[in-house]
Amino acid sequence: MKPKASDQIAKSPARSIGTSTSLNKKPVSVPTTTSSSTTKPALNIGPGIFERDSYVSTALPEILDRSVHALAARFTLGLSPSALASAYSDWALHLATAPGKQFQLIEKATKKALRLASYSTHCALRHGDTAHCIDPLPQDKRFAGAAWQQWPYNLLYQSFLMNQQWWYNATTGIRGVTKQHENVVEFATRQMLDIFSPSNFLAANPELLQKTMKEGGQNLVRGAQNFIEDWERSVSGKKPAGTENYKIGETLAVTPGKVVYSNRLIELIQYFPATDKVHPEPIFIVPAWIMKYYILDLSPENSLVKYLTEKGFTVFIVSWKNPGPEDRDLGMDEYRTLGITSALEAIEAITGAPQVHGIGYCIGGTLLSIAAAAMARDGEERYKTLTFLASQVDFKEAGELMLFINESEVTFLEDMMWEQGFLDTKQMAGAFQLLRSNDLIWSRLIHDYLRGERPAINDLMAWNADATRMPYKMHSEYLRHLFLNNDLAEGRYIVDDRPVAVSDIRVPIFAVGTEWDHVAPWRSVYKYNLLTDTDVTFLLTSGGHNAGIVSEPGHANRRYRQATRKADESYRDPETWLHETDVQSGSWWPSLVEWLTAHSGDMTVPPPMGLNELPYKPLSNAPGTYVFQE
Repeated sequence: MKPKASDQIAKSPARSIGTSTSLNKKPVSVPTTTSSSTTKPALNIGPGIFERDSYVSTALPEILDRSVHALAARFTLGLSPSALASAYSDWALHLATAPGKQFQLIEKATKKALRLASYSTHCALRHGDTAHCIDPLPQDKRFAGAAWQQWPYNLLYQSFLMNQQWWYNATTGIRGVTKQHENVVEFATRQMLDIFSPSNFLAANPELLQKTMKEGGQNLVRGAQNFIEDWERSVSGKKPAGTENYKIGETLAVTPGKVVYSNRLIELIQYFPATDKVHPEPIFIVPAWIMKYYILDLSPENSLVKYLTEKGFTVFIVSWKNPGPEDRDLGMDEYRTLGITSALEAIEAITGAPQVHGIGYCIGGTLLSIAAAAMARDGEERYKTLTFLASQVDFKEAGELMLFINESEVTFLEDMMWEQGFLDTKQMAGAFQLLRSNDLIWSRLIHDYLRGERPAINDLMAWNADATRMPYKMHSEYLRHLFLNNDLAEGRYIVDDRPVAVSDIRVPIFAVGTEWDHVAPWRSVYKYNLLTDTDVTFLLTSGGHNAGIVSEPGHANRRYRQATRKADESYRDPETWLHETDVQSGSWWPSLVEWLTAHSGDMTVPPPMGLNELPYKPLSNAPGTYVFQE
């Protein structure tokens, strides 16, 4: 018996999306199907039918799936529901088969209930100062006021904290649950519980009640006005209230300079010298493109760029373009070549200096590490030193951001970016706000809408509201190759068809971590000590990812630790380093300048500001034009 046509079709190889097939093939002759009574003629199927069927059966369903994900992302701020459901399923299934853990949780719930009942009884009978059942975490300031210690509000917040502690016990320590799923469930549960904190509600917050009674409800009137204003600004695409007092080129980014080179991705700014003589090696700064460059050139009193020029350095900085849909196919390689290689060529042409001091901030530092490793691999000696500010090359311990990095989440983000060509600023901000929800969401709700007060906007807050977009291809590569696969740290990251290794970097390194960094935790930044075979000076400063870097001399309550490990010295783990390194008061900027000066040549006359001819002829005054793109 001859095989059926359907059998032959089933045996044909499956075509993947994007596979090209020729439409100039001969017609396919399908054998006849025989039976005991009839014989039907063979079917001739015209050219391209299988190709069209393949496209319909593969490409269109994928387009539909991506479109559904992109639509869902508009309501979830880019967070994958499937990833969250997988985490909770893992947790729930393992908890369901863990009777010992269940018994432990019942026991804990019973003890907490009895302790809370005893506390409530003592408070009702007014037996002096009753010891608390539970104390808030050191960073939790929601219930620090004296009004919270009065009945019944003390009972409300003690009950809330004990409930929160029980859920922490319930979502952690279950055998068999993957570590990331455990972290996701614990984090998501904490976020949901924080919604119901008594501090968030007028009737349950004694401080709000006192203020409302004192002002006759005027705070609520102002809060309603603030809410309407914020809503109007949000829907119309305006920046938050108060940011209009800070204008780029007038109060921010005012260090004098010129744009001396431009391409489709960057403007390169060269700053005027502030001293009669300068060090021969210019400083080349690569900021993060997730935000505007001028965090390093804020107001004159806290501008790192201005500070470096005043210390005798020639400074260049990259100002990144704010990408749009037309830039969807710009990848990490374009950011490396157009952003770093082209800028280095311009700097060498203008100054004549064969080497520079490279400084990278955040993901700009990661890109600088990739470029430096590739140049070291290829024998190019373009860097005299490298400085990394809150930058990572190993992403295994990249903090709470890793909660959002798994195959499901990255695929969800890719589909969202695929539809629009970029990652929008609001979609990106949602994840960062969740990491510090008490500070960035709930405290703002209380302060702005219930207390009716507007916080004073400073220059750093104005900069923080000036976000940029991420191109589809670049951000997808960044998430997959660096966060998800950790290719750079493990020697698999490809540049020009060959892998690069951070260990090839042999120039001195100055790495800065910040104590309260939710984006690049300092222990992750510390891994420059582990992954490189060169002298590494590691400095840990107080503050967070942004405020710790903007730490000018005279800034109150600043401190730092600093120590150098020579290339031939043994590795010290971060906890040992922290224990053995003394704390110093003040700004870390003078330490950076001292280190750069020690690795610089004798002072000489400043280089020209650009050249007389294109492509390095000055185009405009700093801060240029890209920084104004919305």
